[in-house]
Amino acid sequence: MVAIEEDGAKQSGWAAELGRAVTRVPDLLARLELEAARIPALPADHAAFPLRVPRGYVARMEKGNPLDPLLRQVLPTEEECAEPPGLSTDPLDERGAQPVPGLLRKYAGRVLLLVTGSCAAHCRFCFRRHFPFRPADPARWNRWFEVVEADASIEEVILSGGDPLLCADDRLRELTDRIRAVGHVRRVRIHTRLPVLLPERVDDGLLAWLRSIRIPTIVVVHANHAREIDGRVRTALRALREAGVTLLNQSVLLHGVNDSVEALRELSTTLADSHVLPYYLHLLDRVKGAAHFEVPEARAVELVDRLAAGLSGYLVPRLARELPGAEGKLLVGRGR
Repeated sequence: MVAIEEDGAKQSGWAAELGRAVTRVPDLLARLELEAARIPALPADHAAFPLRVPRGYVARMEKGNPLDPLLRQVLPTEEECAEPPGLSTDPLDERGAQPVPGLLRKYAGRVLLLVTGSCAAHCRFCFRRHFPFRPADPARWNRWFEVVEADASIEEVILSGGDPLLCADDRLRELTDRIRAVGHVRRVRIHTRLPVLLPERVDDGLLAWLRSIRIPTIVVVHANHAREIDGRVRTALRALREAGVTLLNQSVLLHGVNDSVEALRELSTTLADSHVLPYYLHLLDRVKGAAHFEVPEARAVELVDRLAAGLSGYLVPRLARELPGAEGKLLVGRGR
């Protein structure tokens, strides 16, 4: 994941908060009152994927707990150096799914635009942690829209990255105005972790942009543990819903984070209380550096079966995995 400067965002409060993000392991451990000698952490400048986490997210972590599920998602550790068989820097072969740079065409009826390579936090399980993102280039948009306009089967455009909400509001509006102008595009989907990591991003400007899209808009947020959803996040999610978007959540099943029935149940019910529908629970994409998060498929199926026994069906996310070249996400277990 490359660090691309957020366009025009310097004037806004959320960007100032992002600028205060913790980027050094010793600083993170000090804030959590953890002894560095007890943590097998990697240096902050490890490879091309250094530590980055907003202070508001750090505040939700439990002090003194080296196994905190939120900390585990962002702390670089020596476990990332393990290289069991089957790992890849591009586990979904996304480099080969780009008819033009920055546009992914993997599934029928939709395209995904890699709007930026930046994120508010560097999640250690990220399947795009090695992706060769390029700096934002308006000329690239023209090539994207040549693809979208030429194919009437494309009904949905997905904004992803990185995190698309790290772009400035005027850039986002320009992009969605162009999407809306393509007559056969019926929906816009936005994949973002910012309402969870940096709820300050959901401000008046962002909400005005969402209302301006004027075609059905789905915002897919990403929370893996119920403790990620505090009062500020709930306020941000409520504001998004009131702006007229459909709210879904996708999670990744992560060892040591949410691989228990109790953690998954609490996540689903907390999401429901925040008017967000659980959508997918992904098996880990086998990206190099993240193997220590992997939960075996049989264990994953067992967890979801037990979860389904105690929750209404609409609160049980579909267990899925992605495979390169597949026509869509593959549902696993009872979801098939």
